[in-house]
Amino acid sequence: MASVQMRAWWWAAGGVIALAATTLISPLSAAGWAAGVVCLIGSAVLISVALRRSGAERFGAANAVTATRSMLICVVTALVVTSFTQRISVVFLVSVTAVTLALDAVDGQVARRTGGESAVGARFDMEADAFLILVLSVADVRIVGPWILAIGLMRYAFAVAGWAFPWLRARVPFRYWRKVVAAACGIALLLIASRLLPSPVDVLVGATALVLLIESFGRDVIWLIRMNPARRSLVYSP
Repeated sequence: MASVQMRAWWWAAGGVIALAATTLISPLSAAGWAAGVVCLIGSAVLISVALRRSGAERFGAANAVTATRSMLICVVTALVVTSFTQRISVVFLVSVTAVTLALDAVDGQVARRTGGESAVGARFDMEADAFLILVLSVADVRIVGPWILAIGLMRYAFAVAGWAFPWLRARVPFRYWRKVVAAACGIALLLIASRLLPSPVDVLVGATALVLLIESFGRDVIWLIRMNPARRSLVYSP
């Protein structure tokens, strides 16, 4: 079992190599390097702890795909942090992010085909999506304004609210629409980061993604309220 937990560190090591390779294409600042390495270590620690707690006996092909996505997200993080102090290759940033988004459609299929579906894998995939959206939101602040951070912070605001209101931490039923919205937000934020669109269109694309995300989270919150007898009065009038 210990060897299974150590697998996550293989991708952390691979991520350091990826960061080094990135500098040959788009040099990273010291802050960018630090952000990338911290991201890699944090990801490896979290998945190792999750695997240990779940008692997983194998890492699985689907988790390997998600770990690869996580590694690429750390490269994106390093590039975005670097972009605040020096120029980066936007083409390279867009390319790496596009591959990362594309892989999001792969890990779930691999899990289903190999019988490797698990709660840990699903959570790993969700958190990878959330962090990528946060990083892209940060990248887009200088293009459309700080309001775009609402997209990246919403998942974490929901998590914080769950500590204040425990009923928000109940498991919600699977909805494919939730995955569609997450993918749409990632694509929208990537389009803005590419700087290929006129400013008004960037704002429209970001605002549309934000509305979709609010609808998705709102639907989950309403479902949780309805399932909690003590909170039904918030939805149903007496």
